[in-house]
This record gives sequence, C-alpha cells and structure tokens, in this order.
Amino acid sequence: MAQVPLAIVSHKRQVCSLYKRALRNLEAWYDRRNDYRYRAVQMRARFDENRNKDLGEGIRLLAVGQKELFETKHFQPRNFANSAGGCAFEREVIPPDWLLDYWHPLEKAQYPEYFAKREQRKKEYVIWWEKQHGKPDPKDLGHH
Repeated sequence: MAQVPLAIVSHKRQVCSLYKRALRNLEAWYDRRNDYRYRAVQMRARFDENRNKDLGEGIRLLAVGQKELFETKHFQPRNFANSAGGCAFEREVIPPDWLLDYWHPLEKAQYPEYFAKREQRKKEYVIWWEKQHGKPDPKDLGHH
C-alpha cells in the first residue's frame, strides 16, 4: 500500500521509521527468538554507529538503508491481522444506525432505556438540523 506523506517528516523520524521497518523485516526472516534478537542487536549497533554523523551523510545513509531494506524485504512479510494487508483487515462490518429503526417492537422492548434515549437524540438531531439548514419545504416533500 502506497503511503502518501501528509506533512514534512523530519530526518530523525525517517530514521526511526526505517529502524522499525527493518526490525519487522527481521521478524519475518527469523522465526526463532534468539536468532531474531541476535540480528536485532546487530541492526541496532549499525544504527548507533552512524548516530552522530552530519546531516548530509545521514541523508545518504538513510537512502542506502531504505534501498537495503527494499532489497532484503521478506517475500511474505508478517502482517498483524487487523492492520492493512492482514487477514482480518476491515472484516468487522459495523451496521448502520438506521437498521435499528427496523427492529420489531418486541425486540426494542428488551432495551427500553437505550431506545428511549435514542428517540430523544433523534428528535434533538432534527431540531439541530432545522436550526442549521431550515425546515424542509412541504412542496419538496411531495410525490414525483
């Protein structure tokens, strides 16, 4: 999924992002915890080694690091189930509110406080709407 930058991102934040993505890539390659931790410590040492370089060198190193990450990217990276690209991403369907209007009165009777409050809020919303946009013209509500 392409990431569209919404703001200017500082060099420090870009380096932190690269480090996190590199660690996630290592997680995908090394499934045994001790192997992963060994590689993660090596990765951290590489980042710490270049910590105090000047900005020009830092920008060059960032570009080299991003290229290296791209070239070593795992062919099947691990994704969290509910994150974009995960197996359960956007799986939970949230039903629209108007669906409750079609409940049978016996179903609504099981939750009297909720539906009383809901009806009150619907009336308040209609009043707010009419304040914002005016009352609807009765001629517009006629049949076509």
